Amino acid sequence: MTPADLSMTVLHAVRRAVDEDALRVAVPPRVRVERTRPGGSGEYACAVALQLAGPAELPAREVARILKERIAAEPGIGRVDITGPGFLCLTLDAGADGAARVALVREVAARGNEYGHGTALRGEAPLLTHAAEVRAAVTADAVAALLRSQGAAPRTAPTGPVDPAWSGLGVAATGTASGPATAGTDGRDGTAETIRPVPAGAAAADLLVRLGSDAARWGLLRAANHDRAALGDGLLVQSAGNPLFLVRYARARAHAVTRSARALGVHEAPGPNGEPAAYDNAAYGEPAALALAALLADHPAVLLAAARHRAPDRLARHLEAVAHAFFDFHDACPPLPAGDEKPSAAHRSRPALAEATGTVLAGGLSLLGISAPKHL
Repeated sequence: MTPADLSMTVLHAVRRAVDEDALRVAVPPRVRVERTRPGGSGEYACAVALQLAGPAELPAREVARILKERIAAEPGIGRVDITGPGFLCLTLDAGADGAARVALVREVAARGNEYGHGTALRGEAPLLTHAAEVRAAVTADAVAALLRSQGAAPRTAPTGPVDPAWSGLGVAATGTASGPATAGTDGRDGTAETIRPVPAGAAAADLLVRLGSDAARWGLLRAANHDRAALGDGLLVQSAGNPLFLVRYARARAHAVTRSARALGVHEAPGPNGEPAAYDNAAYGEPAALALAALLADHPAVLLAAARHRAPDRLARHLEAVAHAFFDFHDACPPLPAGDEKPSAAHRSRPALAEATGTVLAGGLSLLGISAPKHL
């Protein structure tokens, strides 16, 4: 289950309570469900009881109690707890959620680097104008890639002379925009909007010489538009302290796991008639696997949000989180048998989660215009 699925589940429980006259409120159009914060109870939390307490003229904990029994009866819900002033804390049914994680792995395998791409922004054709400055050019280029991944048809254009060195950073801008951006527009109707990150304070040619294209693009895109870009030599350091190296190394390590699993004959393969591999649900039930699978499931929503908000930094931070979660999973749930260890059902399934991770990381880096080598 995704947070969107859980939101619909909670809404259904609210409607039931209203239909049964247990609550006398207007059913809200949407309900927000979030992952539980560190130290919290359950896997997800929802504050709908606090939202409805006033209109229902009941204490929030009483509203939570009314909803608890109805949410607990919904498919896929394992346990519902009430904490604090009336928060509903949800724990998923292990079996149902395990099946959802298996379906996630299969979806990533089927869609490859286009996992998370969609059509939510189809019909939008914004003109992304930007200053004749390297960070603005690279940011506009990445935003355009994100928009295309969601079905939009953006165009980019600088508002001044093109720097030939931009091409070394993967920016294919030619010519200039026909006019300045229209103030106050968002570009969704074809009018212009301006991409305005804090300038890099360095020339494209200098960045290419010092950092190379991949590290320079990461440095230019990793910070939010209103923050200064970190463009120091640390971007070239090959250690876990360098987020770019961490993400690319996680992608390479995930590929190595898949390659080794196939060589050892423990990687689940499709059946003789092309049916999906019979992954073991339980192999994805450990906390580290749960955390990694949750981030992979969030990937489509991250891409859409990054496109809508013109914020490639959101994707960069998401890739960092996936990389950290992958190494936690790799250490806590060894995907390959060690030494003379006999392969288990988990060893036949965990490499598939590793492979899905590598696919998500490679696809995300590609949208940022950064290479994702299989070997580092």
